[in-house]
Amino acid sequence: MTEKPRSGPDAGLVTAACAGDRQALDHLLTQCLPLVYNIVGRALNGHADVDDVVQETLLRMVRGLPKLRDPAAFRSWLVAITIRQVRDREQIRAADRDRRAHLEDAEAITDPALDFAGLTILRLGLTEQRREVVEATRWLDPDDQELLSLWWLEKTGELERADLAGALGLSDRHASVRVQRMKKQMEVSRVVVRALVAEPRCTELDETASTWDGTPSALWRKRFARHIRSCGVCQGLDEGLLPMDRLLSGLPLVAVPARFDVSRILDAVPTAAPSGHGGARRRHGRRSGRIGGKQVVGGSAAVAVVVVAALVAPRLTGGSSATTAAASPAPVVSVTPSPTPSASPSASPSPSPTPKAKPSPSPSKHTAAAPAHIASGAKKGVGVWSFGGVSQALAASGASWYYTWSTQHSGITTPSSGSFVPMIWGAKSVTDSSLAQARSYGPYLLGFNEPDMAQQSNMTVDLALELWPRLMAAGKILGSPAVAYGGDTAGGWLDRFMSGAEAKGYRVDFITLHWYGGDFRTPQAVDQLKSYLAAVYARYHKPIWLTEYALIDFSQGTRFPSAQQQADFVTASTKALDGLSYVRRYAWFGLGADPSKPSSGLFTNGTTTTAAGRAFQSAD
Repeated sequence: MTEKPRSGPDAGLVTAACAGDRQALDHLLTQCLPLVYNIVGRALNGHADVDDVVQETLLRMVRGLPKLRDPAAFRSWLVAITIRQVRDREQIRAADRDRRAHLEDAEAITDPALDFAGLTILRLGLTEQRREVVEATRWLDPDDQELLSLWWLEKTGELERADLAGALGLSDRHASVRVQRMKKQMEVSRVVVRALVAEPRCTELDETASTWDGTPSALWRKRFARHIRSCGVCQGLDEGLLPMDRLLSGLPLVAVPARFDVSRILDAVPTAAPSGHGGARRRHGRRSGRIGGKQVVGGSAAVAVVVVAALVAPRLTGGSSATTAAASPAPVVSVTPSPTPSASPSASPSPSPTPKAKPSPSPSKHTAAAPAHIASGAKKGVGVWSFGGVSQALAASGASWYYTWSTQHSGITTPSSGSFVPMIWGAKSVTDSSLAQARSYGPYLLGFNEPDMAQQSNMTVDLALELWPRLMAAGKILGSPAVAYGGDTAGGWLDRFMSGAEAKGYRVDFITLHWYGGDFRTPQAVDQLKSYLAAVYARYHKPIWLTEYALIDFSQGTRFPSAQQQADFVTASTKALDGLSYVRRYAWFGLGADPSKPSSGLFTNGTTTTAAGRAFQSAD
């Protein structure tokens, strides 16, 4: 049953905003922002352009308010503006694709931190079949994505059918026909989602998927559906499917990112109010839509904010997550130095898959005092291995995501505000059971760990490329192998892998990197880190996840900075990384700290923080 639609903003508020009342404009923007954000987010499925389209929609709304004749029609008028902006964006991107010669440059990939279906699953803690519905939205064509964004809001009581039809320029009857057609495609997509995560999976379906790059699309929906209809193994997967209307009824909106500042939208408008009420306000030295050369509503980081009501390790199918008796990995320090420590990252101490004993904590050397405020941002993550109080420390760290160099997190409880990201560590990890575990978590999958290091996964480029299709077949947003160093080097391990993947038509959705700095002066260390990331981005033009980083000097043995130097670097580096739009996530190395000797860790037990730990807690 559909909820009773909301009536939209009060007509008096709209009238006052039309007259130029700044306070009314602020209230109106605040009220309509969730609606605009959800329409655009679902129509674009969380593409990195979402923030730009939302921003432009709100700016056009403010500029157009003086011409709005009927305040009671505000909501329908705003929805129509939003849909026009979505379509304009698609036309611009299509024209841009026509002008470009190379596919890699022509098609911007979906931001792995912004996928709206994954965001919805995480933020709203959806139940099993609701998760399947949300996952199925990825398989629709663009027109149906746009329609779904409106119909979804109709079912949750945000819109009326007249709003939906008006935004599409259709009659109510024609809109109903299109909705029914879209719903049929969604039902097919739900069955496809079930088939792809079924355990064991149909062997003939695996053969059909052998050339699939793991990216959901309308074309592959049709191919998989054709197999399912004729397959005795896959038939019957639609049994027990509840109607989408029933599943989506009353589903709340995904919360608007915290960094959207509606007051700054008004500041970006050259004349935010007509002269009839308070006079026109001039905005000197600012271009429309931008403030100080920056996006009004932030970059991609603004959309990927902390998941306050996150679902712990969401699954697309029912049942609890897989468990094993294997312990989580502990760190093993590699001692191979970086070829150029001053400009490139040092070789990194990534954990090996062999568990190592951790020293018992000695709290007397550290303080348990917590900062006044524990901040959390969608980018901020941490590498985690087992130690006493690990789950309590993880929850207190403020990290919004974590990983364990494995496809499982045995003995570690995922906090309600965080999520777990699985990794296929090395060649021996490419097994049916590990890939099945990886499919049960998140929308993301991390590739091989430091294949360029003998002490780590130690893989040739040819072997990594040979195994890569199996990782793609997991159907996840897939990160490259994480090299220890030299990610920006022509002819280096990562460069040869990316060239080979491109030649074979393999999918790599984002670049994964490690970095360790041997210069302990904070400004210089931050500059070196930023320079390395910029060079890698310039080479591959793909989003970056920095999954290990800290200040550790491996040029002559293993040398750590002072506790204060490490803490200062945490504060400065997290601020710098949050400001780089192409860096979508970062993970500090690591959560655990040995209290008996210097380290880069954050917690010595569940409650006792290091100086770096307190700085990490406070980092936005």
